[in-house]
Amino acid sequence: MQQERTQLQREQAHNLVMRRRKAILKGFKYDLTDENEYNVHANMVIGMGDNYMLREFSRFMVDEHNKNVLRFLLYYFNNCPLAESVFPDEDYKIHKNILLVGEPGTGKTMLMQVFADYLQATNNDNQFTSISMTQLMNYQKVFGHIDKYTYNELKGASRQEAFDGVNPYNICLNDLGIATEQQKSFGTQLTQVTDEFLFARYEIYQQYGKRYHITSNLTVKDFKKRFEARLVDRFKSFNVIELHGGSRRR
Repeated sequence: MQQERTQLQREQAHNLVMRRRKAILKGFKYDLTDENEYNVHANMVIGMGDNYMLREFSRFMVDEHNKNVLRFLLYYFNNCPLAESVFPDEDYKIHKNILLVGEPGTGKTMLMQVFADYLQATNNDNQFTSISMTQLMNYQKVFGHIDKYTYNELKGASRQEAFDGVNPYNICLNDLGIATEQQKSFGTQLTQVTDEFLFARYEIYQQYGKRYHITSNLTVKDFKKRFEARLVDRFKSFNVIELHGGSRRR
């Protein structure tokens, strides 16, 4: 017997499109085009930064070197279109990941940690987990893989519980650099671990929309020299932001 055919009604099709649109447009929770709303969030981020500086009996400093980066990131993580106009000479896009580069001590890692706290506190869909290169390498040494930080596979998980049995999440890898990679683990050059992470996270970004951000003291020239052409091409999925101003460490 021939299977009965059904017709997709116009209203039904519209509802399906809108349902999918809501899933894609996660993070549009606050309207930061409203300057008053923006100021509330900006003060909250600065307050989070002050929390980290308490151990040094100091304050989180906003100056000419980081103020526009802060503004961009605040717009960016709230999916505000104004993000793309903060640096008019750059081709930064909301849909891309963040690659924050700069000399040691300029505050890259702390800045991303501050935003990690802020995004968690505001229950933002763009919230991410921060890990360091050392943490990634140590995990590989102990377990022989880095699945926790890539696909995060769940045995026996159904499609309803996760993406095809995997449960990746947004992540920020801090302190990507040459020094940590030059170690070896049971004969495995740890540069291979970094490459595996970057290849996997790019695939996750493409397939599941889970972002991955990076902080590094490598220059753009260093990246091109260190990574093969296939990986360098994948760095086009990043907003490459330079943080200047020298070391803030005391």
